[in-house]
Amino acid sequence: MNGQWYDAEAGPLVRPYAMTGGRTKPGPHGVRFDLIALVVVDPDGTDEVAESLLGPEHRALLGLCRSETQSVAELAADADLPVGVVRVLLGDLLEGGHVKVSRPVPPAQLPDERILREVIEGLRAL
Repeated sequence: MNGQWYDAEAGPLVRPYAMTGGRTKPGPHGVRFDLIALVVVDPDGTDEVAESLLGPEHRALLGLCRSETQSVAELAADADLPVGVVRVLLGDLLEGGHVKVSRPVPPAQLPDERILREVIEGLRAL
């Protein structure tokens, strides 16, 4: 036996609770991140010094959000982290002013398809 407790191809194992400090809920305000919530880096909250103090997982999420707006589900998949961990880490980033989170418009609040078709037909008639 070679004395290693993990598979060399898998790399070292870091438990999710170690990344979040044992927390399971994002932030003291109880912010809830839906899977479809959209996350973008806040250009006003970007401070290289403050960002350098963040953990590697936090910085990885910021890097993913810098290239384009991402949903919570996309971030979890791209970072290869459980959704619960990503939610806690995003709560940290939100409280630190590093990111902004928005909700997509619920389908019930979108315009009726019939109205959109009438608008398109009206535009074509011009």
